[in-house]
Amino acid sequence: MTAPLANDPQAADIPWAGLRITVAGLGVSGISAARVLRDLGAEVTVVDGGEGEGLRARAAELTARGVTVRLGDGDTLPEGTALIVTSPGWPPSSPLFTAAAEAGIEVWGDVELAWRLRRPLAATGEPAPWLAVTGTNGKTTTVQMLASILTAAGRRTAAVGNVGVSVLDAVLAEEPYDVLAVELSSYQLHWAPSLRPHSAVVLNLAPDHLDWHGSMEAYAADKGRIYEGNKVACVYNLADPATEALVREADVEEGCRAIGFTLGAPGLSQFGVVDGLLVDRAFVPDRAKNAAELGSVEDVNPPAPHNIANALAAAALARAYGVEPKAVREGLRAFRPDAHRIAEVAVVEGVTYIDDSKATNTHAAAASLAAYRPVVWIAGGLAKGATFDELVQGAAPRLRAAVLIGEDRALIREALARHAPDVPVIDAAEGQTGAEAMTAVVGAAAALAQSGDTVLLAPACASMDMFTNYGERGDLFAAAVRDLAGR
Repeated sequence: MTAPLANDPQAADIPWAGLRITVAGLGVSGISAARVLRDLGAEVTVVDGGEGEGLRARAAELTARGVTVRLGDGDTLPEGTALIVTSPGWPPSSPLFTAAAEAGIEVWGDVELAWRLRRPLAATGEPAPWLAVTGTNGKTTTVQMLASILTAAGRRTAAVGNVGVSVLDAVLAEEPYDVLAVELSSYQLHWAPSLRPHSAVVLNLAPDHLDWHGSMEAYAADKGRIYEGNKVACVYNLADPATEALVREADVEEGCRAIGFTLGAPGLSQFGVVDGLLVDRAFVPDRAKNAAELGSVEDVNPPAPHNIANALAAAALARAYGVEPKAVREGLRAFRPDAHRIAEVAVVEGVTYIDDSKATNTHAAAASLAAYRPVVWIAGGLAKGATFDELVQGAAPRLRAAVLIGEDRALIREALARHAPDVPVIDAAEGQTGAEAMTAVVGAAAALAQSGDTVLLAPACASMDMFTNYGERGDLFAAAVRDLAGR
C-alpha cells in the first residue's frame, strides 16, 4: 500500500485518482462507499458473493457510474488492490481479508472512510465533532435522544452511523453539520482504527455477535475502541463494571474525564437520579457541592428504567459538548422512540399490550421485563447461540405466564422449568408463520392475562424463522392486538 493511505488520518493528500480500491459488499454502505470513492477518482471494484436479482440491479447502477462489480465471488482479491473498504457485516475471517493481510493491504470500514474524509468547518477550522454511542442494547434510542437534545440546543446535527443518515453522506453533506450523534456497532468499530471521537459512551456489554468476533473478549475489545483518543469525556455505565474497565484501558487525550451514569444518586463526576429528577454532578462548577437539574424521569419517553439510563447517557454526551441543562430537558421531551421499542399498543380489558419486538437478545429482553409487573411474556424465535437461565431467573418473580414461539422455544421452556416451575407455559403458533401465527399468540396471551397485567412481546430472539424481521413481528403483534380490541 502507498504510504499516504497509512499515514494521513484526514486523507487530505491521498492520491485517490487512479487508486485501485476494492469495496466488499453490495449493501447500503458498500454502494455509498463505492459512489464516494468513484467520485474521488478512484478505480473501484465491488465484490459480493451473492448473485440475486436485487444485487444485479444494484450492480447495473454502479456499473453505469464507472464502477466494476463482481458478483458470485466475494473471496478473491482483485489484482492491484491498494485498499479494501468493507461493509460492516463481513467478518474478519473472510478469505478476502486473509488475502489482504498476506499482501499487506489495509482494510477500512465505511466509518473509517468517513472519518478520514471529514471536512473542516468554516467557523472553527476543524471537522464537526463526533459524539459516539455503542453498547449491546440501547444504541439507537440513545443516539436519537442525543440528536434531539443537540437540536434543542440549536445545533445542526443528525443521528448517523448505524441509524438514520449514512455517516459518509453526513460528513460530505453540502450544508455541513455542527456536530454528529454517531451510533456505532461492534462491526463498524472493528474496522475504524483511526476513529477519535470528541466523547463516547459504551452503554452496556452482554454476549452478542460472538460468532463474528470469535469471543466475548474480542467483542468487548472492539466496543472499547470507541473510547480511543476521546477528548472530553468517556461515559460509562456504573451498573455495568465492564464498561468502566474499557474506559480504564483506553488511551485518551490528556484531560479527558471518566463520567459515570447511574439510576441512583450520582457521586462526583456522575449523572444520576435524585427524587425523580435527572441530575448532572459532572459538568457543573464545584461539583462536590452542586448539581444541575436536567429534567425529570417523566420527561423520558417511555420512563422505563433502561430508557432512563439511555437518557442519562445521552445527556452526559450533550453536556460534555457544552449543551445547557434547559436544552437537555427540551430534547428529551421532544424525543419519540422508534417503533417496536417498548411501545404501548393498547389496553384491552385492563391488560396493557407492549411491543418490544426489537428485544432480539437476552440483555434487551431482561431490561424490558424489568419495567413491568406482572407480565405475560411472549418469547422465542432464533436464539443465535444464547442461553436463557440468567434471564429467566431474574424475571421469574414478574411472570404471570409465558407464551413461547419459534424454532428455539424449547431452550426457554427448559429455563422456565428450572427457574420458574410454577409459571404456566403455552407453546403457541406451532407450524404457523406471519399474521396467522401472531393472531394465535396474542389470543393465547390474552387468555392467560388478568386485569392489571402486561402482555409483553420481548422475544429475546431473532425473528427470521417466523417473520421477515423484528419489524414485521412487531407490526403483526400490534395488528393482532388491535383486532382483539375491536372484537
